[in-house]
Amino acid sequence: MDIPRIFNITESAHRIHNPFTPDKFVTLGAALRLEPDTHVLDLGSGSGEMLCTWARDHGIRGTGVDMSQLFSEQARQRAEELGVADRVGFVHGDAAGYVADEKVGVAACVGATWIGGGASGTIDLLSKSLRSGGIILIGEPYWRQLPPTEDVARGCLASSVADFLVLPELLAFFGGLGYDVVEMVLANQDGWDRYEAAKWLTMRRWLEAHPDDELAAEVRARLSSEPRRQAAYTREYLGWGVFALMHR
Repeated sequence: MDIPRIFNITESAHRIHNPFTPDKFVTLGAALRLEPDTHVLDLGSGSGEMLCTWARDHGIRGTGVDMSQLFSEQARQRAEELGVADRVGFVHGDAAGYVADEKVGVAACVGATWIGGGASGTIDLLSKSLRSGGIILIGEPYWRQLPPTEDVARGCLASSVADFLVLPELLAFFGGLGYDVVEMVLANQDGWDRYEAAKWLTMRRWLEAHPDDELAAEVRARLSSEPRRQAAYTREYLGWGVFALMHR
């Protein structure tokens, strides 16, 4: 079980696999007023940065689930590095359908809502692991400004303009599901740069080391096109944030 190999290549040097920078997770942890020993479940936990740093800074307990064997191992190494391996654990497995054995205080999916077929299904999945009065964290894109054409939307790696909402509509969408939005922390353009641009050096170094690999042509094509795409499309039109929800 693993994610497509191209992502293990392009994001192999990432600690955070979304447009958040480390300071954003600091802000989010403080905003949630996390109490020591709060159990946090993170579906699609990537390389474990959120759980590991919150265990260090707030004393939470955490469980992360991710399909990438590489990222799961990086998460375990990060926990050892920060001295929190006794507080957080990482499961290499399919987060889709995962329900915790023990109800948690915070149930999160920050950037992998495909596991539930979209934000609504993922919120429903997370709610099955959540104790009464707990908080759901959902990471979701939104349009900073509506793309003027479908081609621009596709340049943001959406299939159409209808894929995402503008921010006020997204917040209303959460309300329509029966949830209060009790906090939000939004990525910025620098965060998109750190997420997207950090792939470029990784791809270049990988190509130098693996010129004859079966994915070399695809990686070369991405490296040739991604800088312009990021500058022209994602950076200007696409927002991303983590939204804290409590059931009404």
